Amino acid sequence: MNTIDDKIVVKEYFNATGFDRWRRIYGDGEVNKVQLDIRTGHQQTVDTVISWLEADGNLSGLSICDAGCGVGSLSIPLAKAGAKVFASDISEKMVDEAKDRAKESLGNTDNLTFAAQDLEGLSGKYNTVICLDVLIHYPQDKAAQMIAHLASLAESRLILSFAPKTLCYSLLKKIGELFPGPSKTTRAYLHREADIIKILEDNGFSIQRSAMTSTRFYFSRLLEATRQ
Repeated sequence: MNTIDDKIVVKEYFNATGFDRWRRIYGDGEVNKVQLDIRTGHQQTVDTVISWLEADGNLSGLSICDAGCGVGSLSIPLAKAGAKVFASDISEKMVDEAKDRAKESLGNTDNLTFAAQDLEGLSGKYNTVICLDVLIHYPQDKAAQMIAHLASLAESRLILSFAPKTLCYSLLKKIGELFPGPSKTTRAYLHREADIIKILEDNGFSIQRSAMTSTRFYFSRLLEATRQ
């Protein structure tokens, strides 16, 4: 029996059909109702993270790694606020799109660096490491390895979002698999919040803030953990 390599599946998806789908969702053009709902939910998660960082009062000059940056929805506003941002994504097409959006929005991108790179290949040290809406692509064992690696890069703080595994959301995921065409849910893994917290604690982090974004078709648990 062949073993599925989730990383290869994710990379191929976001460099092919997935790129056009998610570029539209994370853009401002016309999309269907399901995609609009997902766009709204994702933006709410991004806005929550930005509000947390702004509330601390030291965003300007802060070193941040945006792991799994997509088209730059978080990286670009953080750089605009003065943070020094390193943003990466497994998809070359996503990174190219993010670069174009950054140039259009910022002009000068000296404090924003993009790289096409998978999470396991990331290196360096950052005050804050952020990884939004990426865990949904990894099963529990791979997620634990990924979080441990991201934790090793974070000097002070790690912010993660994930789709929580509850009976309600598991049912919604099953329903989403029945939708036709572009509304159909993509391959996704749900995670129990207690499991994610345990992984963070095992890597020397404790939860400081949390939030939940829940729309009709987008649901994401957001955790901020700081080094103990």
